[in-house]
Amino acid sequence: MAAADQTDFFAEEARSPNADTPAKRAHQPLAARMRPRTLAEVVGQDHLLKPGSLLPRLVTQNRFGSLLFYGPPGCGKTSIAEAIANETKSRFVRVNAVMSNVAELREILAAARRVPSAGTILFIDELHRFNKSQQDLLLPDVEEGTVRLIGATTHNPGFYVNPPLLSRSHLFRLEPLAPAAVAGVLRAALADVERGLGSRRVTAGDRILADLAVFCDGDLRRALNALEVIVLSLAEGAAITPADLEVFARERRIRYDANEDEHYDTISAFIKSCRGSDPDAAMYWLAKMLAGGEDPRFVARRLVILASEDVGLADPQALPLAVAAHHACDFIGLPEAELTLAHATLYIATAPKSNSATLALGEAHRLLKESPVQPVPLPLRDKSGAASRQNEHGKGYRYSHDYPENISGQDYLEKPLALYTPKTAGWEAKIAERLARWRELKESLQARKAREKAT
Repeated sequence: MAAADQTDFFAEEARSPNADTPAKRAHQPLAARMRPRTLAEVVGQDHLLKPGSLLPRLVTQNRFGSLLFYGPPGCGKTSIAEAIANETKSRFVRVNAVMSNVAELREILAAARRVPSAGTILFIDELHRFNKSQQDLLLPDVEEGTVRLIGATTHNPGFYVNPPLLSRSHLFRLEPLAPAAVAGVLRAALADVERGLGSRRVTAGDRILADLAVFCDGDLRRALNALEVIVLSLAEGAAITPADLEVFARERRIRYDANEDEHYDTISAFIKSCRGSDPDAAMYWLAKMLAGGEDPRFVARRLVILASEDVGLADPQALPLAVAAHHACDFIGLPEAELTLAHATLYIATAPKSNSATLALGEAHRLLKESPVQPVPLPLRDKSGAASRQNEHGKGYRYSHDYPENISGQDYLEKPLALYTPKTAGWEAKIAERLARWRELKESLQARKAREKAT
């Protein structure tokens, strides 16, 4: 917003800044022209906007404070903000955090203070782009109610919005729009003569609109703008065909923001699918990450961790295979490395699972933290050096290879502990049998030694 626009923001002739006029619509893209005018026209966010929900009640009573809308692109954040301003007949100032600065914010807030009765709604798009000082600048006026802030962000507010500002706002999470909801809006846009594309009399079958909605991944803005491009490229009265959608199918972009929520949510789904032994889901999330531009080495590192954390001794071959996949990603590179990752993913997803290593290590850490640290038993201490020998380090140590099955009957802790409990899946079932046999053998040797000592 330029300074000149701010100075006459409260002028009487600007009393309805959101007013929809033919002149204003003429140069707007279809997504802007079809923007909902009321909350009732917003589609696809029933969990927030169904009758009786918190947000509609607050708007109906005009008793809301600051609001934060968090969700993916094109899900309706800006539309809801403008609909709220229209329904409450509030002044609406829109700021894009990418283009704004502290000086502009100061002027907007000063203007709102001069006319407190105007009920200013300050809408900040991409709020996560504001730094700490810019967000802190909003606090006094938000606290006093001089402006009611509506912030929109595609990033997790818990990471990007200052805690004081977050605590003063109602947070609402928006979801990607379902294809059926997007297709319904596309159908309405084709028929709407006043705001949409109805004057061109272009038609489209339900399957065509459904496919276009799917290509746009829940982003209604993108779907409407794509529809407008297609319609304007056709003659009046024409019908949209599958061939007209091919360019959008070829150029479809998976919504995947590296180092943001989509990144963490998708890798989480991938890990849990591998852990849950669902190879189909694991392959789907792997393909999504690769299509979204994820670093293959990042995926490979997670597979190495899974091999120890969740497969473990149930299949000891999982770890060397995952490590090999990580090395292969380095020297092969994309796109061929996708096959290596698919290979390792399927191996780990279909392998028997055991988290016994994870549990055993966790129990050992817990005991070290909560109990006195055990000293190293004298027979196990290093006997190198004269001082060590003088203190009888290593005295009484029994060399395991001198005994059947390498079991000498010796204890390796001053106070024996049970930290490792083998699972019964895969190779680890054999380990459980082996340990049970060794336990019996050790107890037998210790009992015999006790008898010898007694006599």
